[in-house]
Amino acid sequence: MPNWNEQLAPDEDVRFNQYAAELRAIQAARPKTPEGPGRALHTKPHVGVVGELRVNPLQAPLNQGPFATPGTFPLYVRFSNGTFGRQHDGVPDVRGVALKLVGVPGKKLIPGLEDKQTQDLLLIQNKAFGMKGPDEFMKLVRIAVKGKALLVPRLLAAFGLVGGFKLIKGIASMPKVPSMATGTFYTCVPHRYGEDACKLSIVPLQPPAPPPAKGYASLRDDLVARFKTGPLEWSLRVQLFLDEATTPLEDASVEWPEDKSPFREIGRVVIPLQDVTSARGQEIEALVESLSFDPWHSVEALRPLGAVMRARSAAYRESTMERKAAAEPETVLAPGG
Repeated sequence: MPNWNEQLAPDEDVRFNQYAAELRAIQAARPKTPEGPGRALHTKPHVGVVGELRVNPLQAPLNQGPFATPGTFPLYVRFSNGTFGRQHDGVPDVRGVALKLVGVPGKKLIPGLEDKQTQDLLLIQNKAFGMKGPDEFMKLVRIAVKGKALLVPRLLAAFGLVGGFKLIKGIASMPKVPSMATGTFYTCVPHRYGEDACKLSIVPLQPPAPPPAKGYASLRDDLVARFKTGPLEWSLRVQLFLDEATTPLEDASVEWPEDKSPFREIGRVVIPLQDVTSARGQEIEALVESLSFDPWHSVEALRPLGAVMRARSAAYRESTMERKAAAEPETVLAPGG
């Protein structure tokens, strides 16, 4: 039996579907990108590339789901900024990395996609979500779509004096990511991990980044240059659930303490040398932009957990339909040299 327990509110299906519809309406109202309707969040991509996940030989309890046996999964990777719009990379923002493993066996969770062979992992540079749950997140969304004017008084009105200033401080102190190749990224909200629960992280094995470049697309420029001289590599690590007091599932604002539950390596993400600007590189980028990255593209052994993840199920479904995202891939293209 699992050593964790989710706490579902009786009204959350209705509430989460309402939030998903609200996000889809925001998404539909925004100007379309050259590729068509954009994403609800993480709208500004940096690069889309191909790579592989090399799973280590593991012992229990680390050998779960796709990590049960050593081997290699090809994957697509999307690097992005987190906000609704596309802004200068020097502006504080959530930076994200999305992984889509291809060739993962087992029944998947999304109805109609049970036999697809993909497993997605979504990570950002924050160890925790920044808000307790979906209700707080939607308050922030409604404020953010109104623009930066009157941002501070709106946050204080919506979250109160203490909560508002906490959010303002969090936004101002957003972790600096001078290079997406040298930042550490976290799922920040939990997944199932066999009979355990977990959070996952990728830790760079590249040298530290130089001082940040200045420019609208500096993060993309840095990645394009690095991939031309690649390969790049990250350690994929897992942090296991201890108990609800220490490592809560439902309160997404809490960092799980690494001194009590350390991250342990389960594999390596490797992105080989490739020219993003080549014809093949552009083909890969276009494909990556057409895909949906959804934590519910998952086997049961890595099922998303907690209220934020349950709300994402409805929200990502609506976003995918609005964008008319591409079907789940069965293979991964060879990189462009």
